[in-house]
Amino acid sequence: MFKVLACIIISYFLGNISGGMIFGKILFNKDIRNYGSKNAGTTNALRVFGLKAGVLTFIIDFLKSILACYIGMKFLGLNGILLSGIFVVLGHNWPVFLNFKGGKGIASSFGFIVFLDYRLALIAISIFILIVIFTKYISLGSMLSTASVLPISYIFFGYRNIYVLSTFLFLLLLTVYRHKSNIVRLLNGNENKFATKKH
Repeated sequence: MFKVLACIIISYFLGNISGGMIFGKILFNKDIRNYGSKNAGTTNALRVFGLKAGVLTFIIDFLKSILACYIGMKFLGLNGILLSGIFVVLGHNWPVFLNFKGGKGIASSFGFIVFLDYRLALIAISIFILIVIFTKYISLGSMLSTASVLPISYIFFGYRNIYVLSTFLFLLLLTVYRHKSNIVRLLNGNENKFATKKH
C-alpha cells in the first residue's frame, strides 16, 4: 500500500510542475492562464508566447511524465508505470498549486506512452502530425491520436493485460473531457487553427 500511495502522490505533484507557467513567467513575466485559451499547456504556449516557449513547455510536461513513470516502475513495475501515468496527467490537468487550472494532458500523456512502449508513441505521433498537417486542428489531432492508442495497445498487449487497456481508455475519456469546448467549436466550424505567435 505504501508503494501505491507513493506512486500516486509523487506522480500527482510532479504533474503540478507546469512548463507553460514556468516559461511564461521567466520569458514574458505573464501568467499563461490569462491569455489565449487560458490553458497552461503546450498548445496555448505556442499560440500566446511563440515557438520557443511552446517547445520548452512541451519538454517540461513530457519529461515530468517520464520521471513519474520511471519512479512508478521502480516501485511497482508495469502497474506502477500505469498508475504514475494516470496521476501525472491528473496532476497536470488539475494542479493543486495552480488552483486546479492546468493543461489538457497531451504532452504528459505522450511522455507516459513513450515510456510504456515507443512503438505506440511512434504511431500516435505520426497520426497526430498527419491530422494537424491536413486539418490545422491541434485539438482534433490530440483526440484522434489518443483514441488510436487504445485499439493499437490491444494489438501489442492483448486482452491479457486489462490494466493497460483500462489505463488508455481512462486517458482517452480524460482527453475528450478536457477538449469538450474544442469539440463544440469543431462541430460549429469555428475551432482555432494552428498558428504560433512570433517572438
